[in-house]
This record gives sequence, C-alpha cells and structure tokens, in this order.
Amino acid sequence: MVELMVFLGNPGREYERNRHNAGRLLAEHLPFYSSLNWQKKYKGLYAARDGCHFLMPETFMNLSGESVFAAASFFKIKPEAILVIHDELELPLGTVALKFSGGLGGHNGLRSMKACFGTADFWRLRIGIGRPDSRRPGQGGHEGSGEGIVDWVLSDFGTAEMPLLEQVLEAGAAALAQVLDKEPESLMPEWNKKKVAG
Repeated sequence: MVELMVFLGNPGREYERNRHNAGRLLAEHLPFYSSLNWQKKYKGLYAARDGCHFLMPETFMNLSGESVFAAASFFKIKPEAILVIHDELELPLGTVALKFSGGLGGHNGLRSMKACFGTADFWRLRIGIGRPDSRRPGQGGHEGSGEGIVDWVLSDFGTAEMPLLEQVLEAGAAALAQVLDKEPESLMPEWNKKKVAG
C-alpha cells in the first residue's frame, strides 16, 4: 500500500499556478484536502489521514528529495510505498498516468529523490503538461513561441487551459482516493495512461 503521497512543486506565490506545480495543484483537489491539518515539518508541509502521510516539499523542486527522505526516514517508509505526484512534459495536458519506477525524464524533483534514496523505485502519478512549441493549446504553448523547457515549466497555465486542467486535477484526485484503499498495481489497467479530458 502507498504510505506517503508527495506533491511536487515550488513554494511561494509566484510559482503557485506554474505548470511545474501541477502536483501541488492536485493536492488542493483531494476531497478531504480542507480537513487536513498541514504542519511545517520535514522541510515541507506535512499532514496525515487514515494511516497515510501527505507531504508538499518546500525545498524547491531540485531539492525535493531532501524533504521526502526526511519524512520517509522518520516514519520508516520504503521508496516502493511512496507515490510522487508531478508534472510530465512527455504527456499532453489532459492525460494522467500511473507508473512504478522507470526513467526520470529530466525532472529535477525525481532526480533529487533518486539521489537521496539511491533508487528510482517509487510510484509516480504523472500529470501531462505537454512540451513548448506545440501547435495545439494544452499540448505546449503557441506555435513558434520559442519557449524553452525551463521557461515552459515555470510559466502559468493559460486561461484557455484552465477548464481542461480542472478536469485533469479532479480525475487525478479521484485516482489518489482509490490508491488510499487499493494496491496501486490494481489501478494500473485503468490509470496506466488515461486521457481524462481534451
């Protein structure tokens, strides 16, 4: 069972609506979010409910692993019982994907976790944000925009993308609610790569 859910992103108002903060945005869509008692612990914001731990690292993305490792060490949680919720460049907006282990895709938050734990064997719920310079809204900026990857992930979701994003976050929150009651392996057939909107 998943014992620790980690919502990746950067702390601070200026980053709140960034694509890179899709993980933290999803936390706010959990049906029980408002009832969680968030506290500053383990270099992040920490809460617990029904035997599951929740963490939003406040170390900035490239040092996320330090926060996750601190919490996991305290509660003696193994990497394979951790689920990391994060943005994913390789999936278009409108897609949510559950996977275990695998490559890091250049994601600094995942890199930091592997560096701290010595393994990439943890669960991920990937929220598609697309790549820049795609032709269609929701799949990476405007044609010919010239935005680089760093500028792209640190840019806010556009107004036209918000209805699609809301559907994605609601679907992702529903998947997490299922993870609280079931082994994540059992959800793979449905959530391996699910187009939820768009």
